[in-house]
Amino acid sequence: MMNIILSFTFITIIANLMMTACMILSKKSLYDREKLSAFECGFDQKSSSRLPFSLRFFLIAIIFLIFDVEITLILPAIINLKFCHPLTWMKINMLFIIILIIGILHEWNQNAIQWAN
Repeated sequence: MMNIILSFTFITIIANLMMTACMILSKKSLYDREKLSAFECGFDQKSSSRLPFSLRFFLIAIIFLIFDVEITLILPAIINLKFCHPLTWMKINMLFIIILIIGILHEWNQNAIQWAN
């Protein structure tokens, strides 16, 4: 038991020393002009590349990703029907779908899924 604790302590100390060495040796300039400027194939910019991004579009994209993952979780449930009792399978899937419906209704109530105001 003492060997395990000693080994764990030794590995932790070595890991911390390596992280500290990386942080000290990899100091980079935060204000590097070349990294902050946009690169357009070596040509001068015609317009600003720092255009404002639509927050509404970002929110809709995040909501789409969340519900897309939920759909991918529903699909294997069809295969699980062979291995579960049908009533249990139906209860679990109905609970899952009800949670999804509550989520979409909440987003609709918050006007998050309307593209234009």
